[in-house]
Amino acid sequence: MTTEQHNPPARKFGLANIVLILALGALLFGEAWYGYHLQQLSEQREQIKRDYSTLNSISFGLFSIDQWRDKIGDIVNSQVNGFNVTPDQKKALDAQVQQLLHGLISKELADINKPQKSLVGRIKKLAVNKLVDEDQVYAQVPTFAKTVVDKVTSPDNTMRIKNIVTSKVNELEAQTYDSTERTANAVATYMYHKYSVADSSQFTKEISSRLASISVVSYNYLYCMLGCVLTALLLWLLMRNMTHLHATHFVMSLLFALVLLVVGVTSSVIEVDAQLRSFNLVLAGKNLSFNNQDLFFQSKSIMEIIQTLVAQPKPDTVVVGALMLLFIIILPIVRIIAKGIHILGHKALAENKVVLYFAFDSAKWDMADVMVVGTLMTYIGLNGILRNELTEIEFHNSYLNTATANFTSLQPGYFIFVGYVVFATIMAAILNRIRPRDTR
Repeated sequence: MTTEQHNPPARKFGLANIVLILALGALLFGEAWYGYHLQQLSEQREQIKRDYSTLNSISFGLFSIDQWRDKIGDIVNSQVNGFNVTPDQKKALDAQVQQLLHGLISKELADINKPQKSLVGRIKKLAVNKLVDEDQVYAQVPTFAKTVVDKVTSPDNTMRIKNIVTSKVNELEAQTYDSTERTANAVATYMYHKYSVADSSQFTKEISSRLASISVVSYNYLYCMLGCVLTALLLWLLMRNMTHLHATHFVMSLLFALVLLVVGVTSSVIEVDAQLRSFNLVLAGKNLSFNNQDLFFQSKSIMEIIQTLVAQPKPDTVVVGALMLLFIIILPIVRIIAKGIHILGHKALAENKVVLYFAFDSAKWDMADVMVVGTLMTYIGLNGILRNELTEIEFHNSYLNTATANFTSLQPGYFIFVGYVVFATIMAAILNRIRPRDTR
């Protein structure tokens, strides 16, 4: 066994250590800077998506009685205002009036010609038989029918009928309402002012533009952040034989891991977003439509998931949240601190049983890798369930057409957290390689 195996790596602090600290410090600053802005962009994206979801909530649209009232009222008023009797309709109406008049005349003549018991009835029957020519009466029916039809379909009467129908429709609209209209108008006014837009179409366009920009910048920050970490790892290959720099390099690497952990647990890891893109119903020959209806939206970071669980009134969910906090956040931080103490501390402190346990033997309790797998499985499961459920509400026929969209996705925070798990695993392997032999 060589002397190097019996003695810990040299810890003499010199110029090389200072240069290494400065170089790694620059990378660490870059990682922290990109991480901070990525986390801020994650919050901005969540807020923008939540604003969009609120304004386009299905409660203010497809499930709103007020919206249905207004849309149906517009269709009815349009049909009424556009109503005009066509020549074919006028001809059909004339035939119906003639038929009605023929029936009335036949009925009256039959009543008169039947045996009469009273004196008045007999006189009436005699007068009609002597003075009225039935054929002549029937011959006058077309003229009477034309007069009635012309009168009914005259512009003045048509307008009078339109006004009556419209007033009744408006009266029904005034009696039909729910509690969403005032709230929806207040929300719309606030959102339009917040995003400096004038209407719904401008709002949707502005939201789409902002989200696209945030997505591009977020992934650029993600790549830059992981690039800083990867550069720090590559330096281990270049300095693997410089044992006097290992302690400094390892402690700085622990700070890289800490930044990854903090950003990973505070940035959104999964986003669930289901939308009804369009709902088109053909009613009275008119298209009644609702567009961009948000069915469900949630965006959560690991910290927000824990906070949600802890805030629940059920003891079992509180316990689950507390365990997640302990094994996914607190324990990894304690392990990072213990590793730093083991490398930099005096021999008595470095070889303390508690320090050694958290630095080397507590890995089995660290559930960060379990969280990575669990989040991925949750994403796959939710994505499949939503796809199936949304397919069930899609209809395509001559009366109803609907289109849905599933925007469920993993967010940059998830990949940062994965980066932490991978980096922490590599650092554990490096620590086992550089740790003093007599402490194993």
